[in-house]
Amino acid sequence: MAYYEYIIEGAIASLVGFVFLYNTIVRGLRNKKKASSFSSSMAFSLENCVEKTGNVEVGAGNDTEIIIVGAGVAGSALAYTLGKDGRRVHVIERDLNEPDRIVGELLQPGGYLKLIELGLEDCVDEIDAQRVFGYALYKDGKNSRLSYPLENFHSDVAGRSFHNGRFIQRMRQKSASLPNVSLEQGTVTSLIEKKGTIKGVHYKTKGGQELSAYAPLTIVCDGCFSNLRRSLCDPKVDVPSCFVGLVLENCELPHANHGHVILADPSPILFYPISSTEIRCLVDVPGTKVPSVSNGEMAHYLKTVVAPQIPPELYTAFISAIDKGNIRTMPNRSMPAAPHPTPGALLMGDAFNMRHPLTGGGMTVALSDIVVLRDLIRPLHDLHDASALCKYLESFYTLRKPVASTINTLAGALYKVFSASPDPARKEMRQACFDYLSLGGVFSNGPISLLSGLNPRPISLVLHFFAVAIYGVGRLLLPFPSPKRIWIGARLISGASGIIFPIIKAEGVRQMFFPVTVPAYYRAPPVFC
Repeated sequence: MAYYEYIIEGAIASLVGFVFLYNTIVRGLRNKKKASSFSSSMAFSLENCVEKTGNVEVGAGNDTEIIIVGAGVAGSALAYTLGKDGRRVHVIERDLNEPDRIVGELLQPGGYLKLIELGLEDCVDEIDAQRVFGYALYKDGKNSRLSYPLENFHSDVAGRSFHNGRFIQRMRQKSASLPNVSLEQGTVTSLIEKKGTIKGVHYKTKGGQELSAYAPLTIVCDGCFSNLRRSLCDPKVDVPSCFVGLVLENCELPHANHGHVILADPSPILFYPISSTEIRCLVDVPGTKVPSVSNGEMAHYLKTVVAPQIPPELYTAFISAIDKGNIRTMPNRSMPAAPHPTPGALLMGDAFNMRHPLTGGGMTVALSDIVVLRDLIRPLHDLHDASALCKYLESFYTLRKPVASTINTLAGALYKVFSASPDPARKEMRQACFDYLSLGGVFSNGPISLLSGLNPRPISLVLHFFAVAIYGVGRLLLPFPSPKRIWIGARLISGASGIIFPIIKAEGVRQMFFPVTVPAYYRAPPVFC
């Protein structure tokens, strides 16, 4: 049986490779025609979205090398990383009080490895962070435990879950401990642009004073609500659903130190520990409109629609959390990275790229991006030639793609597969995914290594995704196919393609699967540096 699976997977890989190669050639020809219009469209964006300084000269004597806008996970980690390399960094954060969020609480093992690489692993200490060793998947009363493949790693390597605000405060404290990193509370109102180059930012201090800060490079990390990214990228934000957040107390998860995913109707429910006494519950509600919390509609929805679908071990604590009334909501955003390379500026974090938070991959992508950027900037001694630096840093967008796009694509595809649908083909795909992962061995280790960020390989993602679809078709056709089952099987393959290929297209086929064919992949540091 295993030989047939390898043959099928090989055939799929060959077909996918041919499609991607053809697409790459066609897109290359189209891009030549579009090249002349790119610079004018970028100029239009800058003109409409950043404040002009005219002929005013930037302030002399300023020794700041890099301005970072925002001190969340990405901004504070980046500040410490660049500061540790000796860069003079000025961080401007809107609010330096401890954040209180319902997402950004689960760091995958791949993200923890990046944290170690950046020297920030101690930031998960002393915040009551919990080790996470995998997931438990629930559907129709059945469950399957899926462990991270950690056998080849140090015993300390695992996922971590925690209060997001505590984690961020630890990283802020660590970055601010460096003498060459300045952390200031203030609200950045606009970028300072002169002749197409970003020179710095205008901001208001905590006391309301309006100031300007200048540096050769400004890195915008101001989060999912960024008001600065419009001039630096083409933001196509999608809001497929909202999370409703609760905190459960005085209970234990059925599978200790595991995240729990319930394939509920209409969409998934998540449980994971955020401290030794608290469990986070996130209920996904499709669409942008959710029942009102203030008039009791949300509590009624949670008790009548959601509660009957959660594991019995958590039912009492779930109802108790609803009765306490601390119900939070947050829209789930996704946005593919579509940068406008701009001299003097760079986007990172959720301001630059977002994916559905179902898989908890956001922090892993952000930390991986920081490692890539650190390695690119480390050889440079002078950042003042903005044009040459911009051209060199275009390689950042290519080098980050295989890891980021794999995690992004998996998040978008899994959300659609895990959500309920009246379509028989989608139902079969959902059931096939649950059963495929429940097989264990290579069938679960492969997808879980992708999910955890331990093996973010795009081709592995595509192979496993279509292996699930083929597994579903096989279940339909055995032992005896019928016209109806054949039709559903065909629609299952078609539906699977309709799920994953648009996501891959938005991520960029060439950069994701063939990054070495992109000229920016080979950019050398500017000669002046």
